[in-house]
Amino acid sequence: MILAGDIGGTKVNLALFDGKTRAVEKRYESRNFSGIEEILDDFLKDNNTKLERACFGVAGQVIEGNCRLTNLSWQIETKRLRKKLGMDTVWLINDLAATAYAIPFLGSEAFAIIQTGTPVSEARISVVSAGTGLGQAFLVPEKNGKYTIMDSEGGHCDFSPRNELETELLFFLQKKYSRVSIERVLSGPGLLDIYKFYITKHEEHEAVDFPATIVERAIAKNCPVCEKTVELFISLYGALAGNLALQYLSKGGVYLGGGIAPKIVPLLQEGRFMEAFLAKGRFEKYLSEISVKVVMDESAPLLGAAQYALVL
Repeated sequence: MILAGDIGGTKVNLALFDGKTRAVEKRYESRNFSGIEEILDDFLKDNNTKLERACFGVAGQVIEGNCRLTNLSWQIETKRLRKKLGMDTVWLINDLAATAYAIPFLGSEAFAIIQTGTPVSEARISVVSAGTGLGQAFLVPEKNGKYTIMDSEGGHCDFSPRNELETELLFFLQKKYSRVSIERVLSGPGLLDIYKFYITKHEEHEAVDFPATIVERAIAKNCPVCEKTVELFISLYGALAGNLALQYLSKGGVYLGGGIAPKIVPLLQEGRFMEAFLAKGRFEKYLSEISVKVVMDESAPLLGAAQYALVL
């Protein structure tokens, strides 16, 4: 039996897999626990199945089997997990790497299409996920349908404005942060900061304290500031996705994971996302042939972690 985990700043999903079949799954709120060991105690307390392997996708950089989560004060160590679980075959991988690893194994029903493009088999794939933070990962094809995973901390690269409005946003954020990375705008907290940026331009507004509320009101079209916030967020998301498609020549497709994209699929499909994605001058035609999809299956990182453990 394989134990798979998706450990993020907001939630932790754990599952047991019998081969490729998911047997048990449970979700936890990260903030309610002091660390992953406490969650494992709860998840495994009634389980008598012998564990053979374990793999955890973690929201942070994995260095020599250790990870300090980027948006949560947890330190996760392979050595401690091996002792906790009583086995040697335990791996930590970046959570976006886990999502990326799942992409080739998900069925068509797991995706919402933003741009059909011209899919190319065994080609490079880019995955970018805005949620509590901003993650990126890439798949490079090998032979026989296998891929090499390239994890990344590209979400912490500099936020680069494209126009006057985005330059104003940069200056606004520089008053709050010592450095403005792309994650500062393309994430749940980023949505809230974009909203606060816009309300400085409007005297009349309703107070909104949660990113989910901004999204809900933007979809309902009953809050003009929320609509503007999500419109800018989507444009920035499209621009970043187009950049990744060019940087990695992602003819195998660009996939949007994370918690935000699945909630705003209708807005992503309205055109603003693809307008920014394609706005790369002479490479517009090249980008028009790349498929762009949203990963709708939130358990994709679990499947990817399990698959990683299965093949090693």
